[in-house]
Amino acid sequence: MDVALVFKIAAIGIIVSVLHTVIKQAGKEEFAWLVTLSGIVVVLMMVTRVISEFFESVKSVFQLY
Repeated sequence: MDVALVFKIAAIGIIVSVLHTVIKQAGKEEFAWLVTLSGIVVVLMMVTRVISEFFESVKSVFQLY
């Protein structure tokens, strides 16, 4: 696992948190939740890719097909 991935996830979390707060203060709570949900989806897609690469490397190490 790369340290850059951890920093990317942290940056997304900070950005989403700030946007959520700003949008919520503007009175648009529905959009604030959409921003939060989209941030979660982006992070899950990043983590899913890393987990997929991990399983592929395990398959190649143990020669599983």
